[in-house]
Amino acid sequence: MEDLTTPPFDPSDDRFHEECGVFGVFEHQDAAALTVLGLHALQHRGQEAAGIVTYDGSVFHAERHAGLVGDNFTGRDMIDRLAGDRAIGHNRYSTHGNSSAHNIQPLFAEFAGGGFAVAHNGNLTNALTLQSMLQRRGSIFQSTSDTEIILHLIATSDRGPLVERVVDALGQVEGAYSLVCLSEKKMIGCRDPLGVRPLVLGDLDGTVVLASETCALDIIGARHVRDVEPGEMVVVTSEGIESRRPFPQARSRFCIFEYVYFARPDSTVGGHGVYEVRKKIGAELARESPAAADLVVPVPDSGTPAAIGFAEASGLPFDLGITRNHYVGRTFIEPTDAIRHMGVRLKHNANRKVVAGKRIVLVDDSVVRGTTSLKIVQMMREAGATEIHMRIASPPTADSCFYGVDTPEKSKLLASRMSVKEMIDYFKVDSIEYLSIDGLYRAVGRAARDNAAPQFCDACFTGEYPTRLTDRQGRDDGVRQLSLLAEAS
Repeated sequence: MEDLTTPPFDPSDDRFHEECGVFGVFEHQDAAALTVLGLHALQHRGQEAAGIVTYDGSVFHAERHAGLVGDNFTGRDMIDRLAGDRAIGHNRYSTHGNSSAHNIQPLFAEFAGGGFAVAHNGNLTNALTLQSMLQRRGSIFQSTSDTEIILHLIATSDRGPLVERVVDALGQVEGAYSLVCLSEKKMIGCRDPLGVRPLVLGDLDGTVVLASETCALDIIGARHVRDVEPGEMVVVTSEGIESRRPFPQARSRFCIFEYVYFARPDSTVGGHGVYEVRKKIGAELARESPAAADLVVPVPDSGTPAAIGFAEASGLPFDLGITRNHYVGRTFIEPTDAIRHMGVRLKHNANRKVVAGKRIVLVDDSVVRGTTSLKIVQMMREAGATEIHMRIASPPTADSCFYGVDTPEKSKLLASRMSVKEMIDYFKVDSIEYLSIDGLYRAVGRAARDNAAPQFCDACFTGEYPTRLTDRQGRDDGVRQLSLLAEAS
């Protein structure tokens, strides 16, 4: 799910962001409360807005609010307003910062056959093309989200039953999507044929649950049944679950960056525990790029599991040489440039007694623009580190993502304009090494990347996109995918 306007660049937030988390519960007396808990567990997938839609047998109810789940979905009054035994919810990270209430999901529409709500994680790479086609047919758009395109395609489909209209709509879109949808009689979960974005199926004492990650099942005590498979549609009714495979079979291209950074460490993704995979990534990094050092220091929190794996594989001590302040919001922006650049210190501070006089291996999950890494290296120098060897637990990120991840345009990605050797001078470190693409594949249980038929979506590392980028054909101006919608609106 994407929208449009670009927020002010915050150098203290130099990270990729997964945009959305989705959750759904069908036929449970506490559906709304369970959905609130599920969205709490998925808060890391989107912190700018959250929404829940419920159905009570006659009326749909919706609550959509900017901000964190815990700041908005509290109190008995809120739960009472979300009446019904079925609910879907959505956490949103707007890639371009447009906080319009129209863009907060789940989106809802009244079709000829009844109400329908949809929560979407991903991004449609032919959204502009489809929007133009729909507008020529008379569709009027109320939001700047590509998710609304799915609603219009369903509404204008000439197929009969609702499920067939959903299939017809999704057959026209390109890109990545994991959807949880709610009608008067059904809850529908679906992944795109490549399975780029995650979706799991759970069971809570007979109640069907859908969620982006297993950590959301854990928080409500549900059992992880299985992953919804790429190209699969699960249709949940009072009679049970129907599994359908309405799309042409394709080779799975799950987003490998889910293992590196996006998924919560306590989730299970594709049968692998994320925390264990990240430790294996660190171990692969230590084998590929050892360093003569005294200490392994993670950049918290995302670099910690890889740093533990690096320390174990290398035999070096591990210690927390950086402390992170967890109470600084992503949107904190001070009024002047001089103060704004102190933002990194608001989130990270050196533990001087740990790093002073030490040769350290500084382990982070990735480098985006490089602004945060630059400040952290400077912080380590000021704290007395005698040598700094940066080790990055993923390959160089040199290309933008168009499948549901907030990335800068290619020209602002450090690895797209600097070699690794040039980065040594830029960061003023003693060495810097990245994990190889084959090392990353080994950490997730593959012998190596099959260059003829890659097993994951790794376009941000390789530039090899698994689908057409229809809306970007002929463009070389660095405009991000759905900023194109702004030009048409």
